[in-house]
Amino acid sequence: MNFSSEQPKIVVVGSSSIDLILETEKLPGKNETVIAATSESFFGGKGANQAVGAARLGASVHFIGCVGMDPLGQQIMRNMISENVNVDFVFETDHDASGTAYVTTSAGNSAIVVVPAANNYLSTQHVESADRYFQTAALVLLQLEVSMDVVEYTIKKAKNYGRKVGLYASPAQRLKDDIIEDLDFIIVKSNELHILFGEDQREEILKKYFNKVFVRDDINSTVYFDGTEMKYCRNDKDSAIYKLGMGDAFTTGFSVALCHNNDIHDCVKFGNEVSARVSAKKGSQTGLPRLSDFTS
Repeated sequence: MNFSSEQPKIVVVGSSSIDLILETEKLPGKNETVIAATSESFFGGKGANQAVGAARLGASVHFIGCVGMDPLGQQIMRNMISENVNVDFVFETDHDASGTAYVTTSAGNSAIVVVPAANNYLSTQHVESADRYFQTAALVLLQLEVSMDVVEYTIKKAKNYGRKVGLYASPAQRLKDDIIEDLDFIIVKSNELHILFGEDQREEILKKYFNKVFVRDDINSTVYFDGTEMKYCRNDKDSAIYKLGMGDAFTTGFSVALCHNNDIHDCVKFGNEVSARVSAKKGSQTGLPRLSDFTS
């Protein structure tokens, strides 16, 4: 892995939330009540996770999002500021509360319910107001916890400025063909591939979008096609892992490595390594590594 002396500028457009994590002996079934052994809250939201992750890896990060005018929104803002994320274009709305997520976890498996709330009020006008950030960005990052209108508008804006733009396509939605073409990379969960592309022929999809579509599973394995052969990269060295936030962490590591002009395979390996490290601790952001962890 090579890290240049330059600090890449990354614009993240997306969600933020407070995650409530309940640890139980088993995941509840239909109409079943279970007792939680612990209840803890952490900072989360796929957009905020990526913003914090990229900042810890040495990028200059500008986050565009929306929070409620409530104490949770203030906590989210203070956290990002403390993580050296620029929040000049994080907007507040009085139409709804800040986003939350409710996570029930047991033996490494999770059931997650996301309440987007204020995240639903992030608009294309908000993105347009931050136009100057896009003019100098090395990369624009998105996820699918904000409206598809915002996602598509942001992608078009980034490409109009000739910027690289990447998407962690979660929670999965069908993508338009022109949006797929505009994206420089797409990271998708293996069990959601059919939702994005309308089919589940993994090998055919990867060959069509070589070095562009990266398929992830929950054992920290990534597969892609490099134009010649299928490539598989796996990093599951930790026996006890917390799977929450691993996809965001992979996206962060891959993106930062790409900004430093590493080749695709090294970007994938670095993404896997970042994902493995975040899985060692509870919470999507707690275990996100810092650049010094890899350069010292």
